[in-house]
Formats: sequence, C-alpha cells, structure tokens
Amino acid sequence: MLTTNPFDNDKLREECGVFGIWNAETSSAVVALGLHALQHRGQEAAGITSFDGHRFHSHRAQGHVAGNFDKDDVIRALAGSAAVGHVRYSTTGETSLRNVQPLFAELSLGGFAVAHNGNISNAMKLRRELNARGSIFQSTSDTEVIIHLVATSTKTGLVDRFIDALKQVEGAYSLICLTAEGMMACRDPLGIRPLVMGRLGDAIIFASETVALDVVGATFIRSVDPGELVLVNGTDVKSLRPFGSVSARPCIFEHIYFARPDSIMDGTSVYSVRKQIGAELAREMPVDADYVVPVPDSGVPAAIGYAQEAGIPFELGIIRSHYVGRTFIQPGDQVRHLGVKLKHNANSALIKGKRIVLIDDSIVRGTTSLKIVQMLRDAGAAEVHMRIASPPTAHSCFYGVDTPERSKLLAGRMNLQEMTDYIQADSLAFISVDGLYRAVGEQAREAARPQYCDACFTGDYPTSLTDFTEAHAAEPERVETFA
Repeated sequence: MLTTNPFDNDKLREECGVFGIWNAETSSAVVALGLHALQHRGQEAAGITSFDGHRFHSHRAQGHVAGNFDKDDVIRALAGSAAVGHVRYSTTGETSLRNVQPLFAELSLGGFAVAHNGNISNAMKLRRELNARGSIFQSTSDTEVIIHLVATSTKTGLVDRFIDALKQVEGAYSLICLTAEGMMACRDPLGIRPLVMGRLGDAIIFASETVALDVVGATFIRSVDPGELVLVNGTDVKSLRPFGSVSARPCIFEHIYFARPDSIMDGTSVYSVRKQIGAELAREMPVDADYVVPVPDSGVPAAIGYAQEAGIPFELGIIRSHYVGRTFIQPGDQVRHLGVKLKHNANSALIKGKRIVLIDDSIVRGTTSLKIVQMLRDAGAAEVHMRIASPPTAHSCFYGVDTPERSKLLAGRMNLQEMTDYIQADSLAFISVDGLYRAVGEQAREAARPQYCDACFTGDYPTSLTDFTEAHAAEPERVETFA
C-alpha cells in the first residue's frame, strides 16, 4: 500500500488530543464533535467512554473520528451526562485496539477511565516494578502505568490515590479522568502538554486546545495551570496544586506546528505567533527573491509573515489536494514519485523563471524538503531558497511527540552546508532559538531557566529520562544515536 501523503512521514507528530465533558445531556455527541476539532493531533485511532450514573460505556476504534463516531447508534450506546474522548497517534505502544484510549479499569473504588496526552519517560521502569508486584497489563501503552499506580496505591480516597500515582511518574502528561465520583483533569508540573477548560451551559469541558471549545460552542474559561489538578463533581469545581511550585516549560513546538492555527495557546493566537515567526525569519535571514511560497498547509502563516516583513509577494506556488487519502497501487520508485504529485503539485505557470523563497515549519528527516525543492526546479524555478520557521530539529523528543532517533534527524547528523547540499537548495536557513522566543513574546531564551521546552532544538531536557538513561547504560552502542 502506498500512502499518497508522502510528506507525512517527514513531520513530527503529536501523540494525541483529549476532550472531556461533565454534566451535559448529550455528552458523547459533544465529545465526538470536540475530537473532530482535535483530529490533527492524532489520526490512528479514537475512543470515547461515557458514564450514565450507573454504568460506563466505551467505544474505541482505529481510524478517524468520522466513520467511527458519526453514527447515531454508536452515540446512543454511549449514554450518560459525562464522557471523555481521545484521538491517538502512537509514540509508545503498538498500533492496536488494546492501546486505543480512553483506557478503562474497574478499580476497588469504582470505574476509572483515563485519556492521556504526553509521554511517561519512566514508564518502563514503573511497569517492571508493577509487574514484580503482580500487576497484569492489558496494553503496551505508558498510560496504563497510571491506572496500575492508582490501583495499587495505599492511599484511601481516589483523588489521593491519583495524586500518589502522579508523584511517581516523570515526563509529560495532560490527563482527563472520568470516574463515578466526578471528572479529574491534570497537567504535569512543567505544563509541557496543553490543557484548557471551558463551559457549555452548565457543563464543564476540558480539551487539548481552545479550537475544540469553539467547535462545540463552549466558552473558554482558562488554561489548566502546570501542576494543577481540577476536580469536577456535580456543579462544584475545585482546584488542587499537589506538586509544589515549578517553573513551567510548555512545549514551544505547539506554536510552530502541533496546535491548530485558530487555537489560543498560552494566551496568544497560534496564527499570530506563526506569522511573527515568519517575520523574525525574514529579519534574520533575508533573501532577494520574486515570491514567497509556503509548503501547504503548515507553512502558510509563517510565509505570510515573511512576505509582509520582506516586502516580497506571497503566492501559492504549491497546490495541495485535500481529497487524497490512500491508494492500493503497488509501490515502486516511479509510482512513489507520482504519488507525491497526487498530494502536492507545483503551480508551474507561476513558478517558471522565478526566484522562490520556500517556507516550511520544520525539517525532520529532510525527505520532504528534497522532494519539494526538486518539484519547484522541475516546474522551472530559477532559484529555490528554503527558510524554516523553527531552529534545526537535532534532538529526539521524549514527551509525547513521535521523533526519529537522532541518527535519522537531518540536523542531528549534518551541518548547515551539508543539509543545504542534501536538499539541493540554493540556500537554507533556520530561525534562531532567540528569534523563535521573540516570536512567542519573550525577549530571548533564558539560559538558566528557559521559558519553554525546546529540547528538540537545544537538547536541554527539562525532566529526568529514566527509561532512556537505563537503556543507554544497558546498550550504549544501540541507543547512543537516540539521545
């Protein structure tokens, strides 16, 4: 099978999106709509668990929300006034139905469903310890570790057990948990992954992004703070801060690529930040050219900002088809090359003879950039100057983003000139780390206490990486390039 979106394999992918609602008559229908809005965060699988006051109901399926949750009988079966949902792209655990969230278990204190965005970086260590104590795992997902930690906690109440469990994990997590007692939403102490709260009538909603609130007609209340645990029971909303005070380090890549441009992240319009990134890039890395052309769709806002700052016309020099999914043509080199043009095609009448500034959000393996540059040259471009709206991605992510091992990251194994030669561009430049920080509203990156998690650019990881460290010690030659 040949995917006709050949550039998808050269993008960083968020692991998932979460959405939960408490006290709504049509809870599962609202959750399904919210998950539609978050589909960009995970496209492998989706699931919803609801609670009707007596029983929990779950439906999980591989594939998109559409086709799995747009049927009346599915929504009717997810009865109840409370529900939690999840869209998934796997970074830990195999792609199979047993790993599709929300995960659910009947604990001694009642049913417990959990939807998780992030990655537990000591999950393997905890799993080994839990196995040794008799825990039996039903999935290969790191999220299930949280359920077993809650189940085996010696604390008395469910909330205390949940807090006890979270104090044992490291890494990134935004969690929405549904129980018979109420709904719990929590963000890790560094706030690496996003989580917001809204209201729809008398219902309280939690979601990964504000765009999901917009789609269901809800009002944005605020972001869940880093390290905050919000408890909803009946009409009561209570905030706890059980993890002490830690300087937040939200993921800066949300602003670059992960979040939808119509979301508000950290109080700022994602679209506006991406335009500002483009403007900073134009100031830092100008080039004399005829047109600024984005790699659609993620490069568009930055390209607009670049064009406006540089005074160079913005043009759609690459046209993307939004109607191509998969084809069952037998793969071969020639067919793979043709498959590229099914998804993206150069606007030859515009490009021919012109000097092009090509804007993309990032370079991962470099295969996308190579194909796009070649596409523009085949269309007759006189020059192709590539400008990237993020610093070089030179390090792997361990916080819920699917990143290749470092040896497969172009910037992890090549310098700037080598990368330029590899993608066959006339020039290549990235925004600086400080330029990126200016674009998101900071003066510069504070070296002693960075304001964001930027480890994929700097290698400065804000938490311990227990599983990686132990694997590195056990098999240094095998995992050294994964650092």
